[in-house]
Amino acid sequence: MAKPSEFAKNPNLKTIYFDFDKYDIRPGDAKILDGDAAWLKTNGDNLLLIEGNCDERGTAEYNLALGEKRAKAAMNYLVAQGIQANRITIISYGKERPVCSEKTEACWAQNRRDDFLTKTR
Repeated sequence: MAKPSEFAKNPNLKTIYFDFDKYDIRPGDAKILDGDAAWLKTNGDNLLLIEGNCDERGTAEYNLALGEKRAKAAMNYLVAQGIQANRITIISYGKERPVCSEKTEACWAQNRRDDFLTKTR
């Protein structure tokens, strides 16, 4: 099993975002995942790491669980698009890796996300 540290950001794969306290894939983000799936299908030598992230509200434990649900939701969507589950690893960082630290809704919205990293097999 590859370690998360072995994966790198991939400019071909776009981040998706979530509503507060939710882990369902929104319609606009489904279109992003469709594009991610298309790239993954044509680059079968790449393994995928999905990182689930949350905003700072809620306990660390709660956000770790929510981040995992977000990563799993994206994984399930990609598997439904034909990406083999054995190419995908998921991890949750909960609220530990914010991209924005202001205490505003606009900032929190940027932190409720799944990031997609790849590694060549």
